[in-house]
Amino acid sequence: MDDLLDQVADYVALFLDAIALLIIVFGGIEAVILLGRLTIHKSATGVHLRAGFINFARWLIAALTFQLAADIVGTLIAPSWDDLGKLATVAVIRSFLTYFLDR
Repeated sequence: MDDLLDQVADYVALFLDAIALLIIVFGGIEAVILLGRLTIHKSATGVHLRAGFINFARWLIAALTFQLAADIVGTLIAPSWDDLGKLATVAVIRSFLTYFLDR
């Protein structure tokens, strides 16, 4: 039974990591397109550029949320101290990013 739960947890964590990767790719493509448009249009200001980077940062926060969920699922079954340390690090980084981007 533990082996089955471990396998299910591995697949769920892999699925969540894949979602995080797709979010990063989509956000990155959107950011590159926006930067390309801002480069072409001479009327773009620094405000537009800043808004583009903040939007990309939101995509990264969404991806970090899914990665945190994947790490939580990965540590549900017999977590080691190393796994818990990594999980705590990701949680702290995500919290700081979210806090500062909301300001």
